Amino acid sequence: MYWDKARAFHGHACPGLAIGVRVCEAAVEKMGVNPAFDEELVCITENDACGVDAIQSLMSCTMGKGNLIYRDTGKHVYTFINRTTGKAMRFYLKAKHGDMERAAYQDYLLNAPIDEIFDYRELDIQAPEHARKFPSIPCEICGESAPEHKIRLQEGKKVCLDCFKEYKRGW
Repeated sequence: MYWDKARAFHGHACPGLAIGVRVCEAAVEKMGVNPAFDEELVCITENDACGVDAIQSLMSCTMGKGNLIYRDTGKHVYTFINRTTGKAMRFYLKAKHGDMERAAYQDYLLNAPIDEIFDYRELDIQAPEHARKFPSIPCEICGESAPEHKIRLQEGKKVCLDCFKEYKRGW
């Protein structure tokens, strides 16, 4: 059931989607969580690969709700935090495809025991702040509005990140 729902959302079947499906199963199994109605379940993903679509479709952790947080390390690491219980777990993909063909690796990911696919551990961390709404500020260069926390001050003007000229020195 998970696989079909995630595949319909993502648009095709692939090993990356299988990783996402299995990390959702791992979170349900090891943490006893359910898909989020609002922000009670948070996922911090450390990659922007196909598996994140499974997390969105199966656990209802989304960027728009503010309970899917992207931390760009490029690792297949997913941290789930249950705001209700305070329980947090980090799941790291340890399953490597080695010489397996793509289809065989996908099949392996979908059928191997969770303990063979992921290393996981409980964490003692605080849940991130709930999503906030910020006032929109128009950029004084391009005129496009951006949320207040994304505006920079440059030469006395309020500017968006696209118009902001970052000051860099050195290497």
